Amino acid sequence: MSRPYLLPDDFPRDVGLVACDLDGTLLAADLVIRERTRHAIASARAAGVRVTIATGRMFQSALPYARAAGIEEPLICYQGAAVVDPTTAEFLRHEPIPLPAARDAITTVQDAGFSLNAYVDDELYVASITPEAQRYAEFQHLRVHPVGDLLEWLSEPPTKLVAVGVPEELDALKEELLPRLGARLHIAKSLSIFLEFSRKGVTKGSGLAYVAERLGVDRANVVSFGDAENDVELLEWAGYGVAMANADERLRDLADLVCPSAEEEGVAQVLEAYLGAYPKAARS
Repeated sequence: MSRPYLLPDDFPRDVGLVACDLDGTLLAADLVIRERTRHAIASARAAGVRVTIATGRMFQSALPYARAAGIEEPLICYQGAAVVDPTTAEFLRHEPIPLPAARDAITTVQDAGFSLNAYVDDELYVASITPEAQRYAEFQHLRVHPVGDLLEWLSEPPTKLVAVGVPEELDALKEELLPRLGARLHIAKSLSIFLEFSRKGVTKGSGLAYVAERLGVDRANVVSFGDAENDVELLEWAGYGVAMANADERLRDLADLVCPSAEEEGVAQVLEAYLGAYPKAARS
């Protein structure tokens, strides 16, 4: 039997809200919320800790995981551009990309030779079904809608845009685009093959701030978990930020704590240790 995980002395004693990224954080390579993690989340919620998901995924892609984990708190989707009630599917907050900025991004990314995903009304649209678009749709179990010329088709602000490609080429694209579009768009990698674009100032951190205020939880009592570049603001905004052992080096460096990997169900290990150290009665 594995040794119980021990929390550091500076871990918050009165946690009111936990926010977890999905891919690489709650989900390992099998893309399943495992039984131990489901039980740890249920135990935390029973002890009065609110739990939410903070993901770059669409709402329709995140919802099955929220249901599997028994999460009923508002979900932070699309890198924070949407906060959605999982019980009613109501968009409580929606901050799409303004059309001029979206069109400039589409033009620039397509001219650079990359395929692009556009998200409108919680649906995925592409110019054509490329291998990259097909892999993305299969990865997230989504229906993809080909529309031809994206610029001609796009008539309302998209919730977000995603360029899909080879990791090193996307890194170069990001460096090229930041000076040109960085003043109007938030640009960050999620998975290594996805470069994501959202409205300027819209991040998982801004989404978390909205959820915490809505639930009446002080920032100091918020704990967040993440693993990738697009989780930087999520960890920075929370009172206590936790990076997974499999996280990007930058995220591990800024985190208050590095916990076991997603494969080892690190989130579950931290929640179990917290509930063991600070039972509900002791925190009330």
